[in-house]
Amino acid sequence: MKSILIKDTTKEEREQIVYGSLGDGFEVGCGFEDCGIDYQLYIDGKMELRDLNAQADCGFEVAHPEERQSNSCSI
Repeated sequence: MKSILIKDTTKEEREQIVYGSLGDGFEVGCGFEDCGIDYQLYIDGKMELRDLNAQADCGFEVAHPEERQSNSCSI
């Protein structure tokens, strides 16, 4: 699998990654504002996908918080 990091992709590739993952009918500025996810930041090369998704607040709760991985740099 090819890296999806900003440094390893072009803007066009990032657009395809987002649109391919979210479906053909998805518009970047529509539908995910409630979660706080602005995928345009990834497409524009300003923020990695993993960081956007980590900051999202979609109202989901972790079933077993003790099993949650930390966001430390030791990944």
